[in-house]
Amino acid sequence: MKNSGGRIYLDHNATTPLDPRVLETMLPYLSEHFGNASSIHAEGRAARVAVDNARSQVTSFLSAREEEIYFTSGGTESNNLAIQGIAWRLGKGKVRLVTSTVEHHAVLKPMQRLAEKGFELTVLPVDRYGRIEPGDLRQALQTGGTAFVSIIAASNEVGTIQPVKELGTICRDHGALFHVDAVQAAGRLAIDLSKLPIDLLSLSAHKIYGPKGVGVLYVRRGVELDPLILGGSQERRIRAGTENVAGIVGLGKSCELCSAGLEETNTRLAALRDRLWQGLAEKLSGVYLNGHPTERLSNTLNISFDRVEGEALLLNLDLKGIAVSTGSACSSGSLEPSHVLTAMGVSVELVQNSVRFSLGRGNTEEEIDRAIEAVIEAVTRLRKI
Repeated sequence: MKNSGGRIYLDHNATTPLDPRVLETMLPYLSEHFGNASSIHAEGRAARVAVDNARSQVTSFLSAREEEIYFTSGGTESNNLAIQGIAWRLGKGKVRLVTSTVEHHAVLKPMQRLAEKGFELTVLPVDRYGRIEPGDLRQALQTGGTAFVSIIAASNEVGTIQPVKELGTICRDHGALFHVDAVQAAGRLAIDLSKLPIDLLSLSAHKIYGPKGVGVLYVRRGVELDPLILGGSQERRIRAGTENVAGIVGLGKSCELCSAGLEETNTRLAALRDRLWQGLAEKLSGVYLNGHPTERLSNTLNISFDRVEGEALLLNLDLKGIAVSTGSACSSGSLEPSHVLTAMGVSVELVQNSVRFSLGRGNTEEEIDRAIEAVIEAVTRLRKI
């Protein structure tokens, strides 16, 4: 997205701009339709209708059932609710937790906390592209007992897509519950929960051109979990608290819009992504692609630049009006190197020299060409320094 100041936004994996059509849908629920969806008067009923309509839109987006959709405050809460909700429902000593080394911190942190509380935890390795070997999951589940598996659908840092269907099938074969963190994948990969062997799934509105502060946890019918937030009876007592009606309305509209033209959008973004990579690889030496060469999100390009620190390049590009990232926005300010790239076996130096470009549906060829020129200029100058 290019704003009136001429800046080029290439950090869509951190957050996406709010679609004007989504904002238009939300505005009435930030003003005249202010009712509490739990109230039974006319104002409350109007809010309830809006929430129900949004739930229907999410249901269509995911090919799920309305009673399987729970609204949350975002992807982090959805992941925590899925992981901790299942763990505490099944009980310590009765369930084994399984995840991977390349998960978002919103999965790794609650998993680690549960391990500190006495739960058994297995963390699967990945190959040099960031992919989980299905055989490793199969082996981890062969020890018997109930297991709960949480795997990210597509990496927010390098874009690598996991073989979700195959992993889910392995979980089904071994009687394990399977949670998928689809926060980065939703809106970029087709998700049909009527066909995929997934028991729980998380997504977030602000990754799909919706508002911040609202998300979804899908819970397959028959799966039970304990709530994290106690209070009222909202969301069928799974997530207490007055509904964020405007945010939920925006999420529903975002899902509706993302459903249309998904294949066409992916084709266009992949062409722009490849244009960016080829433009840099042809003009610069010492550039390395991080992530799977083909099984990767259409919009994501993670590159390590030899002899150029990622943070220095990011700041230089920012001064040139181009927004990029050195990894997960949730890890901004951390002095630790990317755990994802480290798990992939990337050297410490190249981990520190990595930059993530993540494109969105508002980006153009002209913007990509400008970005190529700016990156080449910045890298060349920084290497001389």
